[in-house]
Amino acid sequence: MKPQDDAQLVTIGGHEVRLSHLDRVMYPSNGMTKAEVIDYVTRVSPVLLHQLHDRPVTRIRYPGGLDGERFFEKNTPAGAPEWVRRLTLPAAPGAPDEGKNVIFPFLDDLPSLVWAANQGALELHTPQWRVDPDGTVHNPDRLVIDLDPGAPAGLPECASAARLVADRLREDGLETVPVTSGSKGLQLYAPLPGTSTAMEVRAYARALAYELAGAHPDLLVALQRKDLREGKVLLDWSQNHPAKTTITPYSLRGREQPAVAAPRDWDELGPGLTQLSPSEVLQRLDETGDLLG
Repeated sequence: MKPQDDAQLVTIGGHEVRLSHLDRVMYPSNGMTKAEVIDYVTRVSPVLLHQLHDRPVTRIRYPGGLDGERFFEKNTPAGAPEWVRRLTLPAAPGAPDEGKNVIFPFLDDLPSLVWAANQGALELHTPQWRVDPDGTVHNPDRLVIDLDPGAPAGLPECASAARLVADRLREDGLETVPVTSGSKGLQLYAPLPGTSTAMEVRAYARALAYELAGAHPDLLVALQRKDLREGKVLLDWSQNHPAKTTITPYSLRGREQPAVAAPRDWDELGPGLTQLSPSEVLQRLDETGDLLG
């Protein structure tokens, strides 16, 4: 097959990466091009790669930009460079493809990350567990609570909910970092020692969500029924299931305005809290470093 006329080969980390359609507009709302997407993931890679390390990556791809086709992808696509690390794992129990094997890619080096960006993979989603190169799947090394607002609730309500969740987790010895999701809400991440299975962590998160929803029924809900969520914040404990993934911190989102899943300082969770753009995230990294550490 002939390379496309505008394609070019660049050498990154000792590997040749094929780039194409660099002037393609990925975000029509502000004209952000594929070249600018690749520039963002390259500049943010020192912290993004830390989050991706040893985690299989599912992607939401927009090959033609946000105005074109959109699809969710688990398997490594045909034609991926041989140097993109991949591993065949059984789909987790409870996943829609349970019983099948999935050839997951691992985007934990810069050439692979740039290759994925060139594929239009704007959103990178990862589980709460890591896996060794030999296929050994570890217990979760983090707990996540996804705070999802039901209109007309928004980020202010999520900030209030986050403080309640963080205070309760602190009672159990867990410290949290808030991450605005780049979409509607935010997540809370708490590091774990890896001594509990994914289903044990899920059960703990579920019990905590129901406890808090019962104590604060005007603000919080633990059931995912849409008819219960108006004006409230869903404490989505299900993200801890071994089959579930969450948007990776520092990943772009496929939303009208380009935004990033961005770690925040607790002092920011007040009036005027907004989602952050790629340029804002890069500036913050220069000024304050990685809040996830």
